[in-house]
Formats: sequence, C-alpha cells, structure tokens
Amino acid sequence: MARSKQKKKTVWRVAGEDLSLEQGALVMGILNVTPDSFSDGGKWSRVETAIQHGVSMVAEGADMIDVGGESSRPGSQAVSLGEELARVIPVIEGLSNKVSVPISVDTCKAEVALQALQAGATIVNDISGLRDAQMIEVCANSDCGVVVMHMKGVPKTMQDTPHYNNVVSEVRDYFQERFETLLSAGIASERLCWDPGIGFGKRLEDNLALLKAIPQLAVQERPVMIGLSRKSFLSPLVGEHELSARSCPTIALTAWSREQGGLIHRVHEVRQNTEAIRMMEAIATSY
Repeated sequence: MARSKQKKKTVWRVAGEDLSLEQGALVMGILNVTPDSFSDGGKWSRVETAIQHGVSMVAEGADMIDVGGESSRPGSQAVSLGEELARVIPVIEGLSNKVSVPISVDTCKAEVALQALQAGATIVNDISGLRDAQMIEVCANSDCGVVVMHMKGVPKTMQDTPHYNNVVSEVRDYFQERFETLLSAGIASERLCWDPGIGFGKRLEDNLALLKAIPQLAVQERPVMIGLSRKSFLSPLVGEHELSARSCPTIALTAWSREQGGLIHRVHEVRQNTEAIRMMEAIATSY
C-alpha cells in the first residue's frame, strides 16, 4: 500500500529559526521612524521614543517589529542613503537589546539592509520585491527572512493610473518569477514570504480582488503577508476620510484576511488586530 503524503508544515525560516504558522498567524508591528509616513509620520522619529514604542508593541502581542526609515506613501520622495541609515540603525540596535522577537527592516536599499542585519535585524522587507541585484546578494549571503512585495512603479508614481487586466493573475505570475529568480540566487524557499502590496499601485477594485483571492497568492506554498493597516482605500468603503476612521475597517479586514489564509499581518495597532485574529482562529479550531 502506498504511503499517504504528509502535508508539509507551513513555516517561515528567519535567521535559522522556523517560525511555525500552523498554530496561529503572526503579527508584525509597524514602526515608522520617518517624518512623513501617511499614518504616523513624525510620531516615532526620536530614537528613544521609537524603541519604547517597539517594546510596547511586543508587550501587546507583536511577533516581530518592522522598522522603516523611508515613507512609501503614494507620491512620497525617496530619501538619501545616509538619512535612511541614520533613522533606522540606532533604533534596530536599541530594539535588539530590549526585545526577543525578530526585527525587520523595511527598505529597498541594499546597503541599508546590510547594515540593519549587522545591527540585529533578521528580516528584510523590500517593497520593491528585490529588483536590485545587490539586494538579492545581501539576502543570499544572510540567513534572514525575506518579504517580497508586489508594486507597480515606485511610491512617487505608483498611483498614477494603475491598470491590470487581471490583478490576481499578474501578482501570482510575479511571485512565481520572483520565486525562481531568488531560489536560483541561493535564497532558500522557506525564507520567502509574499506580500501582494495592498494599496501599492492598486485601484480599490484591485485591492478587494486580492483580498478575496488570498489562497491563490500563496505561490509555491509560501505564506502570504497582508498589510492593509490604515490604507487610504478603506476610506471610500466606509464613507469617512479621517485617518482615525480607518482603525475599525482595518481590524475587520485583518480578521477577514486571516480567515482567508493570510498568515502574517502587518499592522499599526497590535493589540486590537491580534485579538481579532485570535477570535477567528478560535472559531476555526472549535468543534
């Protein structure tokens, strides 16, 4: 009798450690150390304040902290290498001495990723999807976890009339190409995580289509990260354009995304979104 195949366990390998995603989804707390991020620009720009906020998010349940020093809001300008390094490296160094969870660096610059890994980060979160060959080299020479995001263009221009014939198919094809390229460069598949880039070069209908199709985005059985926290596409859905009105829709769609198979969730408000995720998981595992 032929043996039945065992289902492969879903893990995300970060710095040699397999983070299991079988028991529950992971929550990544957002720590923007920029003066101009759309949601909390300037709020955590002081090193000491940023570190304390990171510690607080871990206390609220964050499984990892994502430190970003360059705004990626629509229309934003790129910052210099020196400025980005000055923003993120002291925070990563400080956090690595205070928390035991993985620290992620949100950057498109290979040199920032390299110095962040040396400072204590163990995840590289690249919104450009490792388009830069030097970024691929940095990640291949490390054992870091890698978040590969889909984005058309760059933040400054990404919302200038984006168009897709079939956004789900295009994002899937992109992840398949990235999988093959990064694997051939020496990055193990277990280290990869996909982010469909909600709000990055996407229309409202594109964002909704991707959220509806999360199971289809887990190309090569790699986990899908969902980052929709406080995004502007939420405003027309609730008819309210104040930033404060996006918190409840974020929690609702985080819960929906978890139910659809999203296994990593990047959020600003850790406690509220973690509680929503755990409630969905409680229902899913109940008898």
